[in-house]
Amino acid sequence: MARRLAIAAMLTVALPMTALPLPVLAEPDHSPAIAKIIDEGMNRSQVMINASALMDGVGPRLTNSDNQRKATAWAVALLKSYGLANVHEEPYYFGLGWNLDSYAVAMVSPRVLPLTVIPVAWSPPTTGTLVAPVIVAPMAKEEHFAKWKGKLAGKIVLVSMPGTTSESKDPVFERYSDKAIGELDHFDQPTYDPLKQSGWMKALTFSEKLSAFLKSEGAVAVVRRSGRDGKLVSGEGYAFQPGHTLALPTVQMAQEDYRRLVRLAITGPAPQISVTVAAHYDAKNLEASNIVAEIPGSDPRAGVVMAGGHFDSWIAADGASDNGAGTVAVIEAARLIHSLGLKPKRTIRIVLWTGEEQGELGSLAYVSRHFASRPVDPALTDWHREDAWAKAFPITPKPEYAELKAYFNIDNGSGKLRGIYTEGNAGAGTLLGEWLAPFKSMGAGTLVASRTDGTDHEKYQAIGLPGYQFIQDPLDYESRVHHSTLDTVDHMRGDDMRQMSVVLAGVLWEAATSDKELPRPQIPTQPVPTDPFKVADPDD
Repeated sequence: MARRLAIAAMLTVALPMTALPLPVLAEPDHSPAIAKIIDEGMNRSQVMINASALMDGVGPRLTNSDNQRKATAWAVALLKSYGLANVHEEPYYFGLGWNLDSYAVAMVSPRVLPLTVIPVAWSPPTTGTLVAPVIVAPMAKEEHFAKWKGKLAGKIVLVSMPGTTSESKDPVFERYSDKAIGELDHFDQPTYDPLKQSGWMKALTFSEKLSAFLKSEGAVAVVRRSGRDGKLVSGEGYAFQPGHTLALPTVQMAQEDYRRLVRLAITGPAPQISVTVAAHYDAKNLEASNIVAEIPGSDPRAGVVMAGGHFDSWIAADGASDNGAGTVAVIEAARLIHSLGLKPKRTIRIVLWTGEEQGELGSLAYVSRHFASRPVDPALTDWHREDAWAKAFPITPKPEYAELKAYFNIDNGSGKLRGIYTEGNAGAGTLLGEWLAPFKSMGAGTLVASRTDGTDHEKYQAIGLPGYQFIQDPLDYESRVHHSTLDTVDHMRGDDMRQMSVVLAGVLWEAATSDKELPRPQIPTQPVPTDPFKVADPDD
């Protein structure tokens, strides 16, 4: 061995200097930091302690409610106690606060029976307890109003079709198999239809018109049927703009109780129910706030990587899986990196969003303020603004646009992370795969090309920034927990939450220290209609 080394040395000296290859600068070895993150996150995790403090201790976090402000104060204090920098609230216009104090609904004839309900968020309270007969009057379009004119005075109106009990063959609780994850790996061809109005926006506009019609006819309250059976309710409501709230007290009722009332009303006489809702609006402060905190980078020129999840929730339970899970995982990931004394090159910024449940309004406001503008009428609010923003061109980047290198979002329940949706950005897969590689043995090594929607990373993708959502095991999120009375800490899995926090911390660390950067999607430009021959649908 020594002789071979000596010969090699002589040959090296004999070569002309210009023939020497230039040194290849390897990526820094991040494995010691990853090992520390895994050890701290698995053996000294605080994620479930924080989950209980937030969900059990504070509870639901309807945007701009008193409880959401209480939760914000909790999060700000916790982030400061962990030593994060630049911890602050960043306000944006939202609309009315709404606070639910108490409620009770019961059938009082032909027998006494408590009913499973939840008041619809941002609907008005009752004046004390009202007792009245029900009338089954399903209405889904303004054309249906004429049928019920003169028939609703003094009635509690059941406005939904009763439907039937589900017979789903899908599992209630599920973990992804490799085959199921593989089926997510497909290219989603974009479509653009300028003639089609958002179905969601049409439904919300109709809801306001329906409530006003019922009041004008003398109805005293409204009952909607819940979207799922199993005695689950959610209380979703969107009439939070001053001057556009619902006109009558409105509750969402469990399917089983709703159909019981329908059967009794059809066979007669109509049952009577009592409704008591104590709730109050708050118009003192129409601004909501996102929560921001940072781990400063060592190189101010290296840019920023971000992680986030939405902090707001609905009111039927504690908002644990949607999205307290993502919230406390993001907080724990920041704690892991900072508490270990790890020094990233890029600044790591976390943001806990509000207004997500009302159209991703918090992330829309943040992206519009920091990264890019779109020509939207400033007078537009709520879903009208969100809908107009998505269709407005051109997109004009702001100075901070170039600074953002990656955004990672968690908001699909409390199931463990299985990989990342690459959102059709084929060039991002190699580097994302490298960053996930240390966590393949934890089940988190998969990349799929498909897009996923319905959460805050969309606002980044919409302006051409690298924003990504993780693939997560479904558990019972969509089947039972999502927006329902079951969304409590009991439906979170501690092992999954620890894995989630560790994987997120590791990916953030890699993104914040890598010499490489994710390729950006192109800045979107005005598309042409996918079907240039489509005729406008009069229902749109």
